[in-house]
Amino acid sequence: MTGKRDYYEVLDVSKDASKEEIKKAYRKLALKYHPDRNKAPEAESQFKEMSEAYAVLSDDEKRSQYDRFGHAGINGRYTPEDIFRGADFESIFRNSGFGGFESIFDILFGGRAGQRNRRRGADLRYDLTITLEDVTFGLKKEAQIPGFESCGTCGGSGVKPGAYSKKCPECEGTGEIRRLRSFGFMRFAEVQVCRKCRGKGVPAENLCNACNGAGAVKSLRKIMLNIPAGVDDGFSLRLAGEGMPSTAGQRGDLYVVLHVKHHKLFVRRGDHIYYQTKVSFPKLALGAKISVPTLYGETKLKIPAGTQTGTLFKLRNKGIPHFRGFGKGDQFVEVTAETPTKMSQKQKKLFEELTEEPKD
Repeated sequence: MTGKRDYYEVLDVSKDASKEEIKKAYRKLALKYHPDRNKAPEAESQFKEMSEAYAVLSDDEKRSQYDRFGHAGINGRYTPEDIFRGADFESIFRNSGFGGFESIFDILFGGRAGQRNRRRGADLRYDLTITLEDVTFGLKKEAQIPGFESCGTCGGSGVKPGAYSKKCPECEGTGEIRRLRSFGFMRFAEVQVCRKCRGKGVPAENLCNACNGAGAVKSLRKIMLNIPAGVDDGFSLRLAGEGMPSTAGQRGDLYVVLHVKHHKLFVRRGDHIYYQTKVSFPKLALGAKISVPTLYGETKLKIPAGTQTGTLFKLRNKGIPHFRGFGKGDQFVEVTAETPTKMSQKQKKLFEELTEEPKD
């Protein structure tokens, strides 16, 4: 559990609210709780909470992800910066007297992008293929994932010992380059790490030769993965502190992106499973019990007499568990007529008699 409130509850809107209704609700609350206007101790945290809710619910893709998986679908897929990227704060706070988006950005992220980059290592991505059975039952396994460890030569600093006497000419020793970036209606006062010195503030020739100034070297890391049941293809798990190390010791995050392998028997559609099987004409006409494979083992399916080809039967609770833990989907079995390709003379005669048999 994340402990976060429901985004719709935060903005006091219904789950089928339109984008315009969401925008109006956010603007009303944001102007009330903006820290420049509301000096209550809890105002800033409330403002951040409602801004995050607005950023997610005003974006079609993020909203769909949230409606399906809840907060896990957002925290597991997006970084804090990605959550707010693309949200239209500019028009909401225009002429409000609170300044431009740079002011909002300072509230949301503390206005310390450069300090945050120095404290925290970069995020990493790892793609993992899993089976439909893993999706059904969940998966807990130890995996060897390519990663990074602090460089033993420079102790993770990225700089040769005693080489801090000169300043990088590109950033004048700050290790940062300040730029103004635009994303649609949004403007970010972005502080980037200097490429010349990799944020170290020293000339390139003073960087550690063993790690090329990165402060880290490649290695294989053993990490325990706990994949919950019901995940979808493309879902990502966020493992905090398992990314790149930094000079201050705080690692970035690792995002494990899941890819579900094609199954030879079943097709998944949402939480439901579809399976197709062929049944002989006599069994469709007279009725029968047949064995059907499921993700939980074989089960018996009753075919009533007179069943037509293409009929769908439902096996309750034989599908994928709902991601949030509320029951399971179903398995649908489509039966199609199996036309014999080779028949004995006796079989042919029986089919001919059946064809000539008058109908009642």
